[in-house]
Amino acid sequence: MNEDTKIPLTPESYWRSSTKIQSFEALKNDIDTEVAIVGGGITGIISAYLLLQEGIRVALIDASSILYRTTAHTSAKISVQHNLIYDELIQHIGIEKAKMYYTANKDALDFYKDIIKKHNIECDLSKEDSYVYTTSNDSVNKIMKEASAYQKLGIEGEYLEDLPIPVDIKGAVVMKNQAQFHPLKFLQVLVREIIGMKGSIYENTTAVDIETGDKLKVITRRGNVINCKSVIISSHFPFYGIKGLYFSKMYPEASYVLGVKLKTEYPGGMYISADDPKRSLRYTDYNGEKLVLIGGESHVTGKDKETMEHYYALKAFGEETFGLSEVLYRWSTQDLTTLDNIPYIGRLTANNKNIFVATGYKKWGMTNSVVAANLLRDLILERDNPYVDIFTPSRFNPDPSIKNYIKFNTNVAKKFFSGRLKPTYRSLESLKNDEGAVVIVDGKKAGAYRDIDGELHVVSNMCPHLGCMLNWNHGERTWDCPCHGSRFSIDGSVIEGPSEAGLKKLQI
Repeated sequence: MNEDTKIPLTPESYWRSSTKIQSFEALKNDIDTEVAIVGGGITGIISAYLLLQEGIRVALIDASSILYRTTAHTSAKISVQHNLIYDELIQHIGIEKAKMYYTANKDALDFYKDIIKKHNIECDLSKEDSYVYTTSNDSVNKIMKEASAYQKLGIEGEYLEDLPIPVDIKGAVVMKNQAQFHPLKFLQVLVREIIGMKGSIYENTTAVDIETGDKLKVITRRGNVINCKSVIISSHFPFYGIKGLYFSKMYPEASYVLGVKLKTEYPGGMYISADDPKRSLRYTDYNGEKLVLIGGESHVTGKDKETMEHYYALKAFGEETFGLSEVLYRWSTQDLTTLDNIPYIGRLTANNKNIFVATGYKKWGMTNSVVAANLLRDLILERDNPYVDIFTPSRFNPDPSIKNYIKFNTNVAKKFFSGRLKPTYRSLESLKNDEGAVVIVDGKKAGAYRDIDGELHVVSNMCPHLGCMLNWNHGERTWDCPCHGSRFSIDGSVIEGPSEAGLKKLQI
């Protein structure tokens, strides 16, 4: 095998490695503000920017570092073509609301262009056509229906029988004039604007509760308090989500990306397959060359499978389709899908008038984050917004919400019990360096990882959220929950919710 085409040992996002993001101190005192934003990803940063533009005082906190988790691991397609969705939306919510969903996200695409021009941001923005394709006869009818939905909604696009890339397809639908960019080069400028407008940002500051009353109080793990009028929860999974039972209304999926150099010229465009396993393509500038991002291999988080196999599958696809000269980066991400495939954006619950949430983007966070930031700004300022009802978290679309609710929670129950009944475990002594597995410690299951230096890291194997048993993810060196998607580092700290508590460390 060519040494250059080996997959990197350590996961690293190209976006993060190629950008210097300003760091901030943790919150150490009680503070007063008008709006507290929990979560320093793209939704939180854009929300802070928009509110400060309106003269609203803002304090933003993040449990780790801003622009580090999901936002730093996206494919960063600014596309309104959210796979095959518009025919489905027409069937479930009607043409009028389907058109509003499209318009809201189209406005988001225009928002990027306007802000990039306003602040003269160099972020590798390029206009690209976006394609959904199928290699299976079984999905051709779906592609044709989607093309028909474009016509009904007035979307610029058409049905195709071939692509600019060398993939033998059965059919495709193109949406014209979409875009791609470097998300962190864009957002680092907004961070500077936030600071310039006297906004406050605090890192390594974890929100654990909200006290309601005449004023809201965001309580941090250190015991500090943020007194405010409104709270935006943009922490990917809502840390206060127990109030709306969000863990029962969304399912988490992991997906994977390779950053590669090709042996052949990449023709441009953004692509995603309608079939499983998913295949996604786009490129970005890399020192004057094209770095092609090959993504896909989606699966429910915590699946009990060797996760590196997903990277190998993407590499094999790249080799077969283009030929690879070098694999420079690999990373994974996790995103949440709602019961009806439309994000939850609005009031956390009908009774929480001043606590707002944005979640469930289904891997299309670049445009949906802007939809969320604009919608939440208008709700806070008590302005009319035409998209409130479409995205409100308190909605319930009978079909497919009922079917998906039953299916998802039935699967969770199966995983809960199967995790307890599964007899497979390893002995601590059998673990090799850089290997993790479920082990038995004092008669109970635990999670153990022996690092590359031979040191053992042993933690409880039970998710603190609702007690599901965790699976080892070798590709990212994490412990993942197959029930609701919580993820933990080798030392037990929380990487991703809904769990708010980490895993107990065990002494051996």
